[in-house]
Amino acid sequence: MRYGYWMPVFGGWLRNVADEQMEASWAYTKNLAIKSEQWGYDLSLIAELNMNDIKGVGAPTLDAWSTAAAVAAVTETLELMVAVRPNFHQPALFAKAAANIDQIAGGRLALNVVSSWWADEARRYGLQFDQHDDRYARTSEWLEVVEGLWSHEEFDFSGKFYTTEQAICSPKPVRKPVTYAGGESEAAKTLIVNQCDAYVMHGDPVENIAPKITDMATRRAATGRPAMQYGMAAYAIVRDSEAEAQRELKRITDVSELPAGYDNFDQWLSGTQLEREMKINEYSVSNRGLRPNLIGTPEQLRERIEEYEHAGLDLLLLQMSPQAEEMERFSAQVMKREPVNA
Repeated sequence: MRYGYWMPVFGGWLRNVADEQMEASWAYTKNLAIKSEQWGYDLSLIAELNMNDIKGVGAPTLDAWSTAAAVAAVTETLELMVAVRPNFHQPALFAKAAANIDQIAGGRLALNVVSSWWADEARRYGLQFDQHDDRYARTSEWLEVVEGLWSHEEFDFSGKFYTTEQAICSPKPVRKPVTYAGGESEAAKTLIVNQCDAYVMHGDPVENIAPKITDMATRRAATGRPAMQYGMAAYAIVRDSEAEAQRELKRITDVSELPAGYDNFDQWLSGTQLEREMKINEYSVSNRGLRPNLIGTPEQLRERIEEYEHAGLDLLLLQMSPQAEEMERFSAQVMKREPVNA
């Protein structure tokens, strides 16, 4: 199993806990990125939103791509999986900027391609927000343009959404960045098996994740392309006893009143085609992070992670709070990786 973590660009992950001691700042991000390599983490997912859907829209949130460039310069081994929303980035210009960040990182850049869900954010920033299937059609063209500039000396393209004429990207990435994407609609799955390298899922029990991996692997095999990687979001709580872990779970899921970001949550539910609705108490942690039940003793977590490995999962994208302290504990007790000296 590869272990990744969500960079806390929103100042935390708990919608019911105001201050998680992990501020949305470059100072915290830089320290966490450097320490995470020493603790043995493989990857960091840097989410992209211009407004904060965890702590409320007016709360601070770090810009994903300038943060990625800065993290690239202060790390050496960490894969940087940076979210990108095609309707927010002109593809030819993005290809140039991303190639430069990959050069800074020495070939460690990866893309998490997200076909945007937050209509209000796009409206506030004056950007196009397409209907569901059109969002994936735009993403398909966007990927063609980006990868075309990365693989050709000059690239011409004429589509419904984008046009280029003898566009140039030089220098190119050190290597072609891996493209991760998620989605549960037919449009999303079709795009992913034909144009992406990895499928990432919201958190779910292993009995739900296993058939998703089997389905996507079957679809992928039919394309003749190489096998994909599979990742899943999860929130982790590791304690010396199960009772301690359950007390922490109760603390973070106690909803006394609707949190500041509830309107965004309501938009998110109505704007996607998730296979089932989330319960309101699950809103305390994003991305269905509690459903994998990575909550308990180190031994319990290792057993559950092994079940996911047997189902074909390659990557865990972990959220914890407070991130630095819990990531260090998780590394020592669950990953059991020897720390690397600075």
